[in-house]
Amino acid sequence: MTIRLFLFAAAGAAAGYAYHRLVGCRTGACMITANPWVSTLYGAILGVFASR
Repeated sequence: MTIRLFLFAAAGAAAGYAYHRLVGCRTGACMITANPWVSTLYGAILGVFASR
């Protein structure tokens, strides 16, 4: 159970960072995608929710 949670969180974090790098926000006005830390954390949280 713990390994699955960690794997989903890591995959979500990777997806969040990839979204920041590939799509991102050119103006910096987007709350989630303007900062790589925020988009990575948001992806990790979504990964945790997806593992449940």
